[in-house]
Amino acid sequence: MLDIGCGVGTFVRRLGEFSPHVYGVDIDGERVRRGAQAVSGLAVAVSENLPFRDAVFDVVLLHEVLEHVRDDALTLREACRVTRPGGNVVIFCPNRLFPFETHGMFLGKRYVFGNIPLVNYLPDSLRRRLVPHVRAYTRGGLRRLLARLPARIAVHSWVWPGFDNLAARSGLASAVLRRVLYPLEGTPLRIFGLSHFVILEKEG
Repeated sequence: MLDIGCGVGTFVRRLGEFSPHVYGVDIDGERVRRGAQAVSGLAVAVSENLPFRDAVFDVVLLHEVLEHVRDDALTLREACRVTRPGGNVVIFCPNRLFPFETHGMFLGKRYVFGNIPLVNYLPDSLRRRLVPHVRAYTRGGLRRLLARLPARIAVHSWVWPGFDNLAARSGLASAVLRRVLYPLEGTPLRIFGLSHFVILEKEG
């Protein structure tokens, strides 16, 4: 398994419970060095040029990283290249229909941190001006990106937030939100979830 954008290796450690052959790459050398003190298999690399042979992984994970890379199309091609035929590329990435932009925004040169409401509903040109540092994907835009790959879409759904930061401040509030929103993942309202959830199957 490979985690692209592994940071300090949190998911690499967790996936290690299922396989002894788990690796992670990240562009941030400091985070990789810090994570490597506790987790093996981490390396510094860019997602557009992965340091692995073709078709060596059963599972490649891109968890909330596609929106940050320099070239998302090339990153996806590389993810497919290193996945074996029949293997899976698992993607979580921001949903343009989620009512809040969770990465903050820029007002001129001033960065405003936090969950900004309705920014993702603005026209592309205005959203790019306010949020130049991160992408958000519509269903159609993501599908067009994935259509160029040697893989079929096995699953395309949406997930609601985990509210982990809120849970650290108020367990009750996070529990209420989870109870109210998680059932929506099984309804048509899932399209307003925080993230797209996609599983690709590499073609043989």
